[in-house]
Amino acid sequence: MATIFSKIVAGEIPSYKIAENDKFYAFLDINPLVKGHTLVIPKQEIDYIFDITDNDLAEMHVFAKSVAKAIEKAIPCKRVGVAVIGLEVPHAHIHLIPINKESDMLFSNPKLKLTQEEFTSIAENIRKAWDE
Repeated sequence: MATIFSKIVAGEIPSYKIAENDKFYAFLDINPLVKGHTLVIPKQEIDYIFDITDNDLAEMHVFAKSVAKAIEKAIPCKRVGVAVIGLEVPHAHIHLIPINKESDMLFSNPKLKLTQEEFTSIAENIRKAWDE
């Protein structure tokens, strides 16, 4: 059975795409901790991040780095925090979270409720920065 993330990659479920290449896909988290909270996933369905081959894991992190640099250009923040939890969806993913303080990354914080227009605008801004 395909995960929600596999359905996003296949285009069966819409997403606010940030970036993609042949192996990886980055899109906005629809339950963000902060504006610009992005998920990076392998297109191949793999549950646990440490089951990804060494080469693909390295490539995934380099791809995530390019997305993080775009987030930094598009979203005012001190840094982009990185988190891998892996229990919410059985498909490996990296959270990229624009932060100004450590507590911005607490997953127990209330999630933002953004409009479709806000998501679209944020995604477009980050995507433009990624394309540069």
